[in-house]
Amino acid sequence: MTSQALEGACAFAWRNYLLRHSGVSEDDSRRSALFRYITNLRDTGEYDFDLLQIAAVAYLKKLDELHDDRRARLAADQAVAERLESRSAKPGT
Repeated sequence: MTSQALEGACAFAWRNYLLRHSGVSEDDSRRSALFRYITNLRDTGEYDFDLLQIAAVAYLKKLDELHDDRRARLAADQAVAERLESRSAKPGT
């Protein structure tokens, strides 16, 4: 299932990205950068599909804003950490 979660999160984020950016081709370098980032995140032990989706969307958004892969990764990691923190703050989770 981990491979399905990774591929699904990347596909979801990339489809939405293409809808918002009509001039971007399907084989744009940002797609492979996204896959590398999400693969790396999964390799650290994160398998939750929802969190992988959040990370993927945040990464692409930050990559556009910051034009820097390293800073985009850090910003996406922060988005995931905030989501995890909000989950743990909810009673019953």
